[in-house]
Amino acid sequence: MVVTVSDFLPSGNCSSSKPTKMAPNATVEATGVLNEVDAETIDGGLSKDITTLKRAEKRKIKLVWRNVIAFGYLHLAAVYGLWLLLTSARLYTVAFAFILYVVSGLGITAGAHRLWAHRSYKAKLPLRIILAVFNTIAFQDCAMHWARDHRVHHKYSETDADPHNATRGFFFSHIGWLLCRKHPEVIAKGRQLDIADLQADPVLRFQKKYYMLLMPLACFILPTVTPVYFWGETWTNAWFVATLFRWTFILNATWLVNSAAHKWGDRPYDKTINPSENKTVASFAFGEGWHNYHHVFPWDYKTAELGNYRMNMTTAFIDFFSYIGWAYDLKTVSNEIIEKRVKRTGDGSHNTWGWGDKDQDKDEIAHAKIINRKEE
Repeated sequence: MVVTVSDFLPSGNCSSSKPTKMAPNATVEATGVLNEVDAETIDGGLSKDITTLKRAEKRKIKLVWRNVIAFGYLHLAAVYGLWLLLTSARLYTVAFAFILYVVSGLGITAGAHRLWAHRSYKAKLPLRIILAVFNTIAFQDCAMHWARDHRVHHKYSETDADPHNATRGFFFSHIGWLLCRKHPEVIAKGRQLDIADLQADPVLRFQKKYYMLLMPLACFILPTVTPVYFWGETWTNAWFVATLFRWTFILNATWLVNSAAHKWGDRPYDKTINPSENKTVASFAFGEGWHNYHHVFPWDYKTAELGNYRMNMTTAFIDFFSYIGWAYDLKTVSNEIIEKRVKRTGDGSHNTWGWGDKDQDKDEIAHAKIINRKEE
């Protein structure tokens, strides 16, 4: 079942600017919304001016040298792994690494992000187990912690409480935030969030409890051992290609959502925020690059206003499991609400709504091929 935001609105004139329900936990510092009930306006946008809120505070960064050394080695190893992938790795190993990239990516996008962080759909136990396994292969912390930090990111987007505050620059929002100690505001606001729904999920509790046993097995040991024992790959190729290059690639694909998609691209839904529509990021991150839409309507299970699955594999994945009944209560935004938001706060880059739209290119109209035209 697909649920639209219109289902949560009262009947009557939807063009009214009066909020239908205020955010139960809204504060003057909040700059984002998580779920339908957090919306302060009927189109899902906050009514306050976020440009007046506190931005990046100048402070001395405290590096975590263990992380600096680990990520330094990881990226050097990934470069070597790419060389091996192109020169000596067996085709089976390359295909295996690609499959692991896909399943680990879905563990983040369909699992930690759209299911657990935003509750944009619900999943039955078998699908939650599958997504937890995929998420463990991805090794980006357990899904409970990932979802908690992502909720903080949305609620306090691009303030000091944002874990990867994009106003601190591209490098910080991409990887720098993992190389230094968290800003105190990130910790403080994270502790204030209610994550009872995450803690109530037995799948997430199990993953969190045994994460330090399951993660090394799923992310490092099995991806390395499998190519060696099943098709005679060398240990060097297995380690540097199927394990380290693959893991580094999915990490950077995820980080691009925090960095590139908060810097480059159009803002057809809200020109006042930095998150942008970035096709390149969407293609590598399975549909997570349509970021301006996502920050305006974070509860939409598609994370985008798309009519097909191009550059949004995650939506196709969720729709498949919806078809077989394992995913349900899929929430999406009605076209009417999207149109109102685009016209109110968009930057003008949104495609026309249809034939005859006032923004439609005149040459396009003049040279359009109209079949079976009837004179009126």
